[in-house]
Formats: sequence, C-alpha cells, structure tokens
Amino acid sequence: MAGITNLAFRALCREQGGGLFVSEMVTSRALLERNPKTMRMVAFGPDEHSRSLQLYGVDPVVVGRAVRMVVEEDLADHVDLNFGCPVPKVTRRGGGAALPWHGRLFGAIVAEAVAAANSAVPVTVKMRLGIDEEHLTYRSAGRIAADAGASWVALHARTALQRYSGAARWEAISELVADLDIPVLGNGDIWEGSDALRMVRSTGCAGVVVGRGCLGRPWLFADLADAFAAADRDQPAPPARRPRLAQVSHVVRRHAELLVAMYDDELAGCVDLRKHIAWYLKGFPVGAGVRRRLAMVSSLSELDDLLARLDPMASFPEEVLGAPRGRTSGSRSVALPEGWLDSPDSLVVPYAGELGDSGG
Repeated sequence: MAGITNLAFRALCREQGGGLFVSEMVTSRALLERNPKTMRMVAFGPDEHSRSLQLYGVDPVVVGRAVRMVVEEDLADHVDLNFGCPVPKVTRRGGGAALPWHGRLFGAIVAEAVAAANSAVPVTVKMRLGIDEEHLTYRSAGRIAADAGASWVALHARTALQRYSGAARWEAISELVADLDIPVLGNGDIWEGSDALRMVRSTGCAGVVVGRGCLGRPWLFADLADAFAAADRDQPAPPARRPRLAQVSHVVRRHAELLVAMYDDELAGCVDLRKHIAWYLKGFPVGAGVRRRLAMVSSLSELDDLLARLDPMASFPEEVLGAPRGRTSGSRSVALPEGWLDSPDSLVVPYAGELGDSGG
C-alpha cells in the first residue's frame, strides 16, 4: 500500500469506520537520517490514535535505533515490521518477503526492535508464506517472531512469487494460529465484510488485515465494523454498501480536500488523487473522456466540474462486489541477492540492503 496509506487516506478511512490504520512503509535508515520525504510520511493527524508506523529494515542495529527514535521522540504508538513486501527493489536487497529465509537475521531484527521499544509501544510483524513453494518460512518465522517478543503476527497467505495473483491460502493462517501463543491476524482476499467473518471463523485468527480491498472503497471499513457487530449478535454479515455515484463522488471530493490539506498544495493533492480515480469509478457507467480527464485532474474546481457531469443516480455495480481490486499482477521470479537461498543461517546484513528512501 505504498503511495496509498498516507495521512489523507487514513483520515478518510477513519471517517468511514473503525480500525487500526497503518502508515506507508518507511525505511529505518531513511528515518534515522531524517530524510525529508520520510519525515512527512511519519506525520500523523492530531486526532489519529493509535498512530501506527510501518517500518522496513534489514540491519538489526539500524532497525533498533529507528525504533528507539520512534519511542524517544513519541513518533508513533505502534511499530509494524514489514517482512511481506514482494517488490523487486526490496527483495533484491534481501528485504521484505525475502528476509525471513535468513531466520537468524530475521530473529535478530525483531528482537532488537522489541528491545528498543522497551515495552513503550507494541512491535508487530507482517509477513508472507515465504519466497515460493520451495522456500516457505511462515511457520518458522512465526515462532521466531513470537519468541523474540512480537505482540502479534500478520500473515498474507501468499508467497512473494505469487505477488497478488491466485487465491490466498487461508489454511496456512489456521496452521499459524495453532502454532503460536500470540495473536495471528489474517491477510489476503478480504474484499467484503462477509469475507472477514469467513476468514476469522475458518482460521481462528484474531482479526484481519485489509489492503487492496479498500482501494476506491474506503467505506469497506464501515462494512467490516457492521459485519463484526453482527457476528457478536450471532447474525450474518449485512449486505455490503452499494453507494450511488453521487455518494461516491462525495467521497472522491472529500479525499481530494484531505490530500490538498496534507500537501498544502492544490496541484500536488490533485495529482495524488489521480491514481485513485479508476478504483473509485470501477464498474460505473462513466464515459471514457470524463474518466480520462478525471485521471488528469489538476484543481478542485476542475474536479467539481467533472464530478458534476456524472450521473448521480447510477447504481453501484454489483459485479465488482467480491472482485479483486488494485494490483493483480501474476507470478514472476523473485529478485534476490546473489547466493541468498544458499545461506539461510547467515547473520550477514545484505550489502547495501537498506533503502535510503521510503514509500513506493
């Protein structure tokens, strides 16, 4: 969710429903160096609680120093360590979903982060099944994280090789729940509130993590809250919200306002909004010309003019309910450092492994 879960989008989602909304992934070295972009990314709203910061790193010492900085400067209330990112610029440096294959190094990073937090903030771990089917790590990594003091583990039940393709293997979440004495959260293929209930009931996980499902649908969090409230009353999840295009347009406009305020720059906010337009309008009967102009919008007045051209009574398209959103890229080889698979017990920090800049 790099480039998505910034301060503005988190505020928009909080307005829709409850949950813990996590920042974009920031790198521990960039945080320590006070990289200007990174420092903007770790800013939270005055009413944002709990403040959840997602941290990426490959060096136990650097990660520990970054967590200590978070605590000492009161930058966040929660640190989530990202060991699930499958993108080449991260895995080719031994980071993200590649790192748990080096179990001792993975454990050292988690332990150093927990020690640096010194019980002031919880430290949690997000990970994938492994690099591929021949290099699965989720069960060993889960145990290592728990032994190192992680407060919970979240499992995206796909391999790095899968990226975002195929179906998430929810049965692996069940296995991890059985293995660990700390909470396990499930991630993968949560498109509707009913999916979240099915995951919790079928796997025994303590909660769910949502990524792509909220793209262009921040009201998914309201659906999730309703679904879990219904479950507490032993009732089925209510039907998913299906807002008309007028209501979706209102959310788009609100998103734009929040982005402009975040950047303190109207053009920058509108440029950031552009990538969300296709997700918001997915399945709606909107002409190609208007779609194209919305995807190139440069001002709030232009946005207002274009939104006014949409049919306010257009119904939410039923065919997009339960369907994947965002990235659906298929399997591809995982970029790894040379010899990475040959030395799983190595404690050597990958050469130049730490990205110097954060985000997507």
